[in-house]
Amino acid sequence: MRLLQSFHFVAGLCSGTLGAVLLQPIDLLKTRVQQSGSQSIRTTIREIAKSPNAVAAFWRGTVPSTLRTGFGSAVYFTTLSTIRQHATPLALAASSSSASSSSSGRYSSSSSLPKLSNTANLLSGAFARAFAGFLLMPLTILKVRYESNLYSYTSLAGAARDIYQKERIRGFFAGYGATAVRDAPHAGLYVLFYEQFKKRLSKIYGRSKGVAAVDGAQASSNMTSSLAATINFSSGAMASATCSFITNPFDAVKTRIQLQPHEYRNTLQAMSKMITEEGVRSLYDGLALRLTRKAISSALAWMLYEEIIRRAETTLSRNVSGQV
Repeated sequence: MRLLQSFHFVAGLCSGTLGAVLLQPIDLLKTRVQQSGSQSIRTTIREIAKSPNAVAAFWRGTVPSTLRTGFGSAVYFTTLSTIRQHATPLALAASSSSASSSSSGRYSSSSSLPKLSNTANLLSGAFARAFAGFLLMPLTILKVRYESNLYSYTSLAGAARDIYQKERIRGFFAGYGATAVRDAPHAGLYVLFYEQFKKRLSKIYGRSKGVAAVDGAQASSNMTSSLAATINFSSGAMASATCSFITNPFDAVKTRIQLQPHEYRNTLQAMSKMITEEGVRSLYDGLALRLTRKAISSALAWMLYEEIIRRAETTLSRNVSGQV
């Protein structure tokens, strides 16, 4: 069990780090657009491109972003895996009575993860994200302020000292309420939609490719790696796009609170102020950028995560069987 959890931690760390580095420019643009409330994406790009070193300017904040996303993904996937593994026996017991009546409709799946009910997927995803978000909140604050042009930090240590001197420990958790309200439902809905999209796409493509139906954890073994990866990537992108649209208002509010905590004090006050002064449109500032970034990063992260886990479990099972 402990070795398997290590696989989940490493898989989450690798997938989160890769996505953070590749997609940092999109994240930076989203932060800049949300902080202004009126500046367009094109204007923001031109403004950043005028910097003496345009490449470095677009990747500003990569270090805190990578630390936050990499370790955040590792904690999230490890926590989610632990919850789902403990919930799986209950799900199997609940579904065993109806197994015989539904056996004719079984199909191969792209997933190497435990199968749970919709409610269990929703709750496990929400709790795991809220827990990971709390642990990584200080890095989130550093990341957002690094990406903003409202602060001129030159090092992570200097940024941490400045925040602590001016706002104390509370400053490192500014906007956690809005972050939790955004991330917990987003993650819960994401896991729910992701599993549903995988189920449907596996059913469609698995049958069209003539993949045999199998039971249990070996459901993905009969499906080629490339087909499973394609289904997982597509499912991740669609699930993320859906959830990003639903939760974007909380992301816009969270960014304002983290950048200007004295002006935007809490979620309700910040949302009311934004709507009153800038209209409902302000709650969807950065939607296109966030939707694009989230869709690609989530799809990439979950595809890599599932592939690493699948290969690790295959290797582990071979080693175990070879020793018997």
